[in-house]
Amino acid sequence: TVPPPPDEAVVDPIVTPPEPSEASRALSAYYTRLQRDLLTQGLLRGDGGGPDTPFTDNQLARNFVRIALFNEYRDDSDFQRPQSTVSNLRRWTTPIRMSVEFGDTVPQTQRDQDLASVSTYAARLSRLTGVPIRITDRNPNFRVLFLGEDDRRAYGPRLRALIPNISDATLRTFVNLPRNQLCVVIGTFAPGQSNYTKAVAMIRAEHPNLMRSACIHEELAQGMGLANDSPGARPSIFNDDEEFALLTTHDELLLRMLYDPRLQTGMSPATAAPIARQIARDYLAAGAS
Repeated sequence: TVPPPPDEAVVDPIVTPPEPSEASRALSAYYTRLQRDLLTQGLLRGDGGGPDTPFTDNQLARNFVRIALFNEYRDDSDFQRPQSTVSNLRRWTTPIRMSVEFGDTVPQTQRDQDLASVSTYAARLSRLTGVPIRITDRNPNFRVLFLGEDDRRAYGPRLRALIPNISDATLRTFVNLPRNQLCVVIGTFAPGQSNYTKAVAMIRAEHPNLMRSACIHEELAQGMGLANDSPGARPSIFNDDEEFALLTTHDELLLRMLYDPRLQTGMSPATAAPIARQIARDYLAAGAS
């Protein structure tokens, strides 16, 4: 008998991304220099903190209040001037359906790497917070965008469709993002509520590997509800000094605190602060550090 012919393999066509513009290439060179300079200064640490960065329960509680109960920017912000405003406790109360999306200019090897990084980190965030997070393209409520300069400048209409109530100032700045703004996350809420309904994080595709990882760690954690930065927080990524690139042990505790059942979504800072102090004492007394 003659064996049947083998099934024909279906080969996906290889899509060659368009050549990046001169502006995009200039940004890639700039961020490569920036990463090298920061590493030379001993910054962008990935060790999670250690004996040189001790913290007490009082420091942990104070950092929690500053980071979880204040916003870094106003809701209608242009992201140009940080302006801390007091906030009730905000967090997710429903499962997160997280999509990972790429602009046309992002090459496939980088897409594979970034998808793997987001998937691994999302699983870590889920373990820390107890919020179910799955990576899916079906009706996502948390989008993680990797966009090159050319992709982002054309993204305005799409962002308006994703977040219809986005302010004109926020939309303009997203499209015309200054180069010192490395990445950004935008969260939305139902009117008068403090539980997230949607989030969109944008990470520049021009970043070298470590800086893209740093953006993943910070923006996704901020999108969970740790919305502010604090210059006094250490060891922490919620600090603009760039000492740490990746989520630290201190930051893991902040995430656990944010979703501790003793706190309730919508709590005012005055109500939440004493509870946060007790939670911090309990965590460190139990050996968390």
